[in-house]
Amino acid sequence: MKAEVFLPEDYRPAEGEPFMNERQREYFRRKLHIWKQELIDQSAETLEGLQDSARNVPDIADRASEETDRALELRTRDRQRKLVSKIDAALRRIDNGEYGYCEMTGEPISLKRLDARPIATMTLEAQERHERRERVHRDD
Repeated sequence: MKAEVFLPEDYRPAEGEPFMNERQREYFRRKLHIWKQELIDQSAETLEGLQDSARNVPDIADRASEETDRALELRTRDRQRKLVSKIDAALRRIDNGEYGYCEMTGEPISLKRLDARPIATMTLEAQERHERRERVHRDD
């Protein structure tokens, strides 16, 4: 087991330090773990809420409204489940040294982008090219 990296409470990755050094990796690892835990907690709350709301509502309009709410909750939960798997993939990339580098170009992803979206796998430019290509092929 590896030693824990000291990370000051107010630490923020900076452009002036070596890219994806130990502190930066630990910063993003902790950020991803916290995000994942928040999503798992929200999912548990959603499940409890769905179980509590599983009641027979006699009014048809109220029942339709409740079903719409349940469907929305389930869609949200599915998005969260997919997000948790992306977080797990990002944590694996940290462990194997690939985190922070674009999967298309191999270039470093900006720290600002990673801080805003820690599951990013592409640089902003590569992501834009990818989305343009998707739009072109979708229109066919």
